[in-house]
Formats: sequence, structure tokens, C-alpha cells
Amino acid sequence: MKAAIVTIGDEILIGQIVDTNSGFIAKALDKIGVQTHEMLSISDDKQHILSTFSKLQNKVDLVLITGGLGPTKDDITKKTFCEYFDDTLIENREVLAHVTHLIENFFKRPINQMNRDQALVPSKCQVLFNKVGTAPGMWMQKENTIYVSLPGVPYEMKYLVEEVIVPKLVTEYKRPYILHKTILTYGQGESLVAERIEAWENNLPSFIKLAYLPAPGRVRLRLTARGENAQILEDEIARQVQALSQIIGDIIVGYDENETLEVVVGKLLNKANKTLALAESCTGGKISELVTSVAGSSSYFKGSVVSYATETKIKILGVLPEMIETHSVVSAAVAEQMALGAQKLFQTDYAIATTGNAGPTAGETNEKVGTVYIAIATPNGCISEKFELGEPREKVINRASNKGLEMLQKEILKNI
Repeated sequence: MKAAIVTIGDEILIGQIVDTNSGFIAKALDKIGVQTHEMLSISDDKQHILSTFSKLQNKVDLVLITGGLGPTKDDITKKTFCEYFDDTLIENREVLAHVTHLIENFFKRPINQMNRDQALVPSKCQVLFNKVGTAPGMWMQKENTIYVSLPGVPYEMKYLVEEVIVPKLVTEYKRPYILHKTILTYGQGESLVAERIEAWENNLPSFIKLAYLPAPGRVRLRLTARGENAQILEDEIARQVQALSQIIGDIIVGYDENETLEVVVGKLLNKANKTLALAESCTGGKISELVTSVAGSSSYFKGSVVSYATETKIKILGVLPEMIETHSVVSAAVAEQMALGAQKLFQTDYAIATTGNAGPTAGETNEKVGTVYIAIATPNGCISEKFELGEPREKVINRASNKGLEMLQKEILKNI
């Protein structure tokens, strides 16, 4: 089954809001074996909507549309549906009773004509009852293509997708199995990873595809298998992951979409019953943000100091002024003193410290833009490393944050 996702709304096209609906729908469809062929965002214009419907007809099996179902004049999806399907609007009693109940009991006011018009639907459509809002969904078919119109309000759309659309597709339509497996790597760039696994990639079965998903400091490798037999797909994916682990096991940190490095580090700290503190300068709290994004991080994370100013490094973390004078504020010596200072301040087993020049100007150092020193204080001492992370500023911060967690992971593993 092939699908297209269409979002309707000028507010998306001018960047006033971000389209999150398409991503949610695509993931929901993927889980049940429906392949998203394309995503489109179009304007609140009748001719634009009609031409889009026409273009997609018989090209895909399913078109999911969000937006344009509100009660105001600029919401024209229902009327456009009627024109495309040569239909007329009729009042649906069940929807009207629901809208009336919602307005009179929740908003405590009488229903008006604009609210009443929410119960108007094309006479030929299958109404998808929306329990959490006033705009019903609409299911219609023309030749070989199904068109489903959904509210643009995210929580209403999600309700209809999860409770109505997905169960209906699973029950009524035959779909292939789609299986994904994500391998998370840190420490090497996309081109180097690709070079290391080239032979393995070239020998993948035809029903398995590999995608590279790079980000600063990490590369996700996503294997996607499609076929009619779920067990065959699962067995072959497992075999390929095992083979891949033999090649790049040194940089693999997880095997799940959500198993990020911060999650892996958190699990290691909990397993070892160890604690962590942070002293961040050039990363400005980014590592703290990553660490605390993990549910349950309070069991091992004790706190951080964003010691952006030199004075803070001295007064809070105990960095010696003469150390800064001798080596400069961006140096291995200062990074190590920061890490040891945070370890002592928070009484933790481990601490990460970062100091560097993220740019765009050199600041208080002669080191070039992109230079970062990262130190890890451990129960057995302190280590540090210098990195040249390039430009721009955001890239340096993200890469340094990932490198800090990567270094910490390796140090924890030495002691487990």
C-alpha cells in the first residue's frame, strides 16, 4: 500500500507553524506496513487542493489530508471534497449531537450556526467520529484511491489515526511487513563509517535497504526490510546486525531508535551505581540538557556548573589563576581542573568538563575557532583530549557535547 500525506494551511507555508502531523502519520503508517510515497504542504486554495487530489489519484492507494476542517470561512476542505467527488453537504445527526454536547457542557454557551456547520459532511462519505473535537474525519474513495480528511489540530488528528484509521487499515487491507532496525554509532563521520562497511553493505539482500542518518558526532544506520514473511525478515535483520557488529562494534553504542548515547551512558551509570557531574564552558549547558532529557537521570546526575566566564571557573570550580595564565583558559590543564573541581563540588564518581572556542571569534585564547578540550574525572584520575571541531558555532557545541559523553562511556566501561 502506498500513501501520500497532504497538509493544508497557509500558516505552514509561511513558517508560522511547523508541520508535525505528517511525521506522526508517516510513523503510524510505517508500523502497519503502509509506505509513505510523498508528503505535500499546500495552500488553503480550492484549485490547489483539487489539482493535488487529481494528481495523486491512482498514483497512490491512500491520501491522508490534515487541515481545513474548522468552522471559519478559510477552512474549505469539506466544500472542496464535495466538488471533487460531485457531492453535497448534509447534516450528520450524531456529529451534531456531539458538537452540541461539547459546546454547551464544556464551553457553557449555546451552540451557534458556525458550530452547527461542523456537523455538515459530504453525503457519500464515511464519517470518522471524532470524540475529542468538533471536526469529524471523512473517508471517501474515487477509483483506486482512498481519500481521508482529518482535522489539523494535532491531538484530534492523532486520536483519529490511532483509534480509527490504523485499525481500519489493518482489518480491511492486506499490507506487507516492514521492519526497521537502527544501529547507533558515535565517534566517526558518515564517509568513514561507509568506507568501513562497504563490503557488508554491497552484500545486503535485495529486500533490505540501508540508510545513513548523520548528525554532529554520530551516525545512525537504519536497516529496513520489507516482505510477506515477518519471521524471515526478523531473522535476516538479526543476522545482518550481528555481522555489522563484527565490523564496527568499536563505535556502536546502541541498537534502538531511542537508545541515544545519553541513554546508554545513563544505563551504564545506574548499572555501576555511579554518579555524574558536569562543568561546561563552551558547550553552555548542552550536555546537561542531553543528560537530563533521559527519564530517571536524577538517580545518577547530581548537578552542573556552566562556568562560561573565567571568573566562574576560578571561584566556583577552583581553577588556579596561574594555571589559566600559563596555559590559557582553553587548554587541557584547565579542562582537567574544571572536571576535578566539579567532581569535588558535587561529590560524584565522574565529571565531564568542556572548555574551548566555539566561535565566531577567538575570545580569551589564541586557539583557533573550533578547538575544544574535554576532560573526564574518574574514580582513578583525570584524562583529557583535544579536538578540532571546525565551524560553525552550533556544530562545535553539538559535536563537543557528544564527544564528552562518548569519552565518559569509554571510561565507565573500563571500570565495569
